[in-house]
Parts: sequence; C-alpha cells; structure tokens
Amino acid sequence: MRKVWVVGGIAVGACLSFIALLVVGTYSAAAGLASGGGGQSVALAKGAVPAIYQPIVQKWGNLCPAINPALLAAQLYQESGWKPDVTSHADARGIAQFIPDTWAAHGVDGNGDGKRDIWDPQDAIPSAASYDCELAKYVRNVPGDNTNNMLAAYNAGAYRVIKAGGVPPISETQGYVKTIRTLEKSFARPTTRVAPSQQAAGAIYYAQQKLGTPYLWGGEGTAEQGGRFDCSGLTQAAYQSVGITLPRVANDQYNAGPHPARGELLPGDLVFFSDDLTNSRAIHHVGLYVGGGYMINAPYTGAVIRFDKIDAPDYFGATRVTKDGAAALPTFKPGT
Repeated sequence: MRKVWVVGGIAVGACLSFIALLVVGTYSAAAGLASGGGGQSVALAKGAVPAIYQPIVQKWGNLCPAINPALLAAQLYQESGWKPDVTSHADARGIAQFIPDTWAAHGVDGNGDGKRDIWDPQDAIPSAASYDCELAKYVRNVPGDNTNNMLAAYNAGAYRVIKAGGVPPISETQGYVKTIRTLEKSFARPTTRVAPSQQAAGAIYYAQQKLGTPYLWGGEGTAEQGGRFDCSGLTQAAYQSVGITLPRVANDQYNAGPHPARGELLPGDLVFFSDDLTNSRAIHHVGLYVGGGYMINAPYTGAVIRFDKIDAPDYFGATRVTKDGAAALPTFKPGT
C-alpha cells in the first residue's frame, strides 16, 4: 500500500472608496450565483495538471466509473506534488508513490514499451488509475458511495471497508477520503458558476490595511520583518485573518479551491500569473482580486503593496478559496 501523507498602481484614496463599495456589494451581487456542480464528463481545470501529464491524466482518469480525471489528479498531487523522482520515508516511489511490493502486484505497462517502470509517469499514472479501479471492484457491493469506499480501501485496505460496511471509523482514512474529494473540486473545470466566498470581505479588509507597506522578498508580515510581505505572504496573511490557512507558496495556493472563469471573478478571489500558461507549478505571482479588473498585491522589491490591474499577458487564472480546499492541501513537501 502506498504511503498516504495526511498530510502599476492607481491613487489609493480613490480606490479605497471604490473597493469599499465592491466589498459591501460582494454578497448581494453574488447571491444569485448557483453553486458549482459536476456534469457527466469531468474536464481538468486550466493548467492545474502540468501540461506534460494532462493528456495521460485525462485519458486514464476515465478508466472506470469510480474515478474521473480530476480525482486522479487530486491523488497524484497529494501523493507527490507532480514530482516523478520523489521517495517517501516509507519507500513509496515516483509520481504515484507506489510501495515496491504494491507495484509488483499492480503496476502496469501504461506506455506499451514492454516494461513496468515505477519511476516513469507514463506507467505510474495508468497504474494508479488501474489500481483505483481494482479497489472499486473489490468494494462494489459495499453500501454507500463507491468512490468514497474505493478511496478508503486505497488508504486502509478493502477488507476494512467491507467489514465496516463503508468508510471505516479510522480518522486517517476518513481524512484521506475528505482530502481527495475536496482536492478533486480544485482540479475539475467548473461546469457552472462557482459559489461565492463567505470570507472574501474580511480578506480584502486585511489587505487594504497593508496598502503602502514596502515589499519584502520572503516577507510574512512579522515584527522582525517590519510588517512587510511578498506576494504570497500577503495573500496567506489576508486569509489567515479570516481563519483560513493557505500554503506559503503561490503555486500551492492555486489549489485551495475551485477556479472561476475570468469573466466570473468576484472580490476575494486569488488571481495568479505564470511563466507557463499551461502549468500551475510555474506560477510566480499572486494577488487578491478586488473588482473592476484590479487586485491588491505586493508586486516586487522596491515597490509597495498597492492596487494593480490584472490585465497582463502572464495572467494564468483564479481560485475561489474555500476553508475545506485550503485544509486539504498537503502540509509538507513529499519525500522530506
């Protein structure tokens, strides 16, 4: 069994009045939005899966009814963070984190080159999908949601799921099921409008109080740092102020919730900018959207926290942060 880790500015004065109106109107404007829901076919969110792996995840994520591409992506991200050469303390290996004994029994030759290579994502990703589907068959007669039971079997073993008549009362297993099902929403392309955030106004209020503060690379706003921030330090602190703990790095913050389309942005969304518009792992900057095409952000050394337009060629996408989405993210780096 694989090891599971439970793992350019504008005048501030004018903008403050403008943003205040936006924040006050956030909830009433969003009240008519329907919450996101899945369709029969699940597509991957833009760039959530690195481009090199996206076709294979999309293909093998449809291997059986118990899985879908977003769910498979959520598992791979939680297991390895898309790192194909990582080894865990339990000797789980590669992008899908197979233990060698489990690989020997369940690894497949996904790319048809005549060998099963635990380190090759072209084999390991199909093997992860195949193993999921095997487990789904083992627990197909267990009451409850077959995908949840499959994930529980992945973590605790099929026997325990069958004996318990569903997800067993094991905190690690229940946490794993919740984590993957929550992360699944981040990797799926929304088919309807994404539900508005209930913490958006508070996060914006916090960031507004930091306008004019000088940027500091690595800054997290501590007293020792003079209350200064870098881009992801600011967004992390803004959401921490409303009880949501985000990862420290911008590209990990991208996975903290579903991804609204650009035309559906609401105040409080995180907006991201990337060196590679097909890969969220190449994100280099994040800001807090405030409406009207502007964000609050800590731009770069020599600048201050300020309002900037999001209209830039490296605009990547947005995330509507949820408490569950943030809590589902890995809390430490695989293999460390």
